[in-house]
Amino acid sequence: MQRFVEAHSRRGELAEALGFRLGGGRGKVLLQLRGGPMTLGQIAAAHNVDAPYATLIVDKLEAHGLVERRPHPDDRRRKLVTLTEAGHQAIATADAILLRPPRAVEALTPDELGQLTALLTRLTAADEAGAED
Repeated sequence: MQRFVEAHSRRGELAEALGFRLGGGRGKVLLQLRGGPMTLGQIAAAHNVDAPYATLIVDKLEAHGLVERRPHPDDRRRKLVTLTEAGHQAIATADAILLRPPRAVEALTPDELGQLTALLTRLTAADEAGAED
């Protein structure tokens, strides 16, 4: 199983397409911003990190032109972090690469695909149940 997962990891392909890696929480923050602008405090709370680390993540995303800070409409002391057009494009690129099924999956028969889907559904449900504990 580990060999299959490692062989089909697309992080390298994504890094090559984007020109940089989205590690260190940057990918998760980028994807979360797809839902709309957030303050640094909201980003920190959502990812269970402290504010300085959230700032570091946003600084790196901003350096790549993927996000920008804008004044908060209700509180001029705070900033909203929002995706740029390049950020939206990076997400589209990530989706196209990371959500594409491996070739081995495409070769499965309908019955095999049904079995795989059932197993993955069970694993996902067990994972989610464990996260609630």
